[in-house]
Amino acid sequence: MSNDLEDTRKELDKEFEQFRDRIGKLHKKLEKLGQLGPTDDIYDEFSDFEDIVKEIRTGGMIGSGLKGHREAREKYMDSRNK
Repeated sequence: MSNDLEDTRKELDKEFEQFRDRIGKLHKKLEKLGQLGPTDDIYDEFSDFEDIVKEIRTGGMIGSGLKGHREAREKYMDSRNK
């Protein structure tokens, strides 16, 4: 049972690390948005921001995004409560 708990924790940590990597991109894009001026193409820049949010949420072409983290967290919590 302890092995199951360790495995589910490793999976949870992996999913969380993916989230942290992606949220870093979001912070960079948000900083760039904050530096835009009135003559900059805010629409396109914000569209890129939305794409990053979507990638975080869905995982993009490969991966499961936040759904993967949610599932890994549920498995870990279930293993912890056994």
